[in-house]
Amino acid sequence: MVVVRPIQASDYDALYQCAVESGHGFTSLPVDQSLLERRLAKAEYAFRQQVIETPGEEGYLFVMEDTSSGEILGVSGIEAAVGLSDAFWHYRLGKEVHHSSRHNVHKVLDTLTLCNDYTGVSELCTLFLREPFRKNRNGRVLSKFRLLFMAQFRERFAKRVIAEMRGVSDNNGQSPFWDWLQKHFFGMDFTYADYLTGIGDKAFIFELMPRHPVYVNLLDEAARNVVGQVHENTVPALRLLKSEGFRFRGYVDIFDAGPTVEAEVKELRTVKASHLRTVRVGEVKTPESILACNTELAGFRALQAKAELSGNGTDGEILITQKVADALQVNAGDRIRVAPF
Repeated sequence: MVVVRPIQASDYDALYQCAVESGHGFTSLPVDQSLLERRLAKAEYAFRQQVIETPGEEGYLFVMEDTSSGEILGVSGIEAAVGLSDAFWHYRLGKEVHHSSRHNVHKVLDTLTLCNDYTGVSELCTLFLREPFRKNRNGRVLSKFRLLFMAQFRERFAKRVIAEMRGVSDNNGQSPFWDWLQKHFFGMDFTYADYLTGIGDKAFIFELMPRHPVYVNLLDEAARNVVGQVHENTVPALRLLKSEGFRFRGYVDIFDAGPTVEAEVKELRTVKASHLRTVRVGEVKTPESILACNTELAGFRALQAKAELSGNGTDGEILITQKVADALQVNAGDRIRVAPF
């Protein structure tokens, strides 16, 4: 059975392997022992906090595990509120009009302005599924279960949530957008700048980034063409988030110009469709596909399963097999959160 659960100290080697396999441009999983150990410890601390009045700097990190083999298939995370102690930078796409009626000239120019507009929002992050396990809808589970977690523990997250999408880069990790920035403002390559950000060393951004709006038409063609575009491997993830209700509002990453998408948590498709049901355990004869999680925090478990639903919404019941009940660590009569899958 494949389940998603909170990360724990014994998962360090698997987390490091995911960092190695994730490759260039995956800022939140740098191959750095100290950082990965801090992220793991931060997640363990967050799951221990039983009472949260307002979202803070908690970072929730989960792994997907094959319980029959103990192998870790992937990792996924949620940041409760970004930018509270370290500045959270983006470029905001805007427009500037140059107009002269006397000379019959009207120019509308796209601009990129450095900003911290997403300070305090929640973030879906660190989604990585290892190559051999990209099947059986595992990727969808690893992304969508986070929405069930946010629905179940609503007080732990902001009203708005974002997801930064990986921008365009080549097989060597070079970004056309960064190449332009490097040439004019920086003296370091993309992979090193990305690594510094991943380990929390962000002072160089404010020190070296252009402080005034950048005219997009002044970028070279290669850089201009990737503003707001995603890496080819990220297209499925972006499509999935859009199906949930995430939208691009004109914010892009400061390194590779990949798009950031946003949504109101309460308006997300899975959040709105989810509800609590009472568990019954037995043989499932007329199954439908569901995504389910228990209601525990430190003992959180989520999975996709076949089940029978009866009754309406929170007054209804859900019939699951004993195997699914064991994986969710629930018994008959317990409540679990369910959404269509």
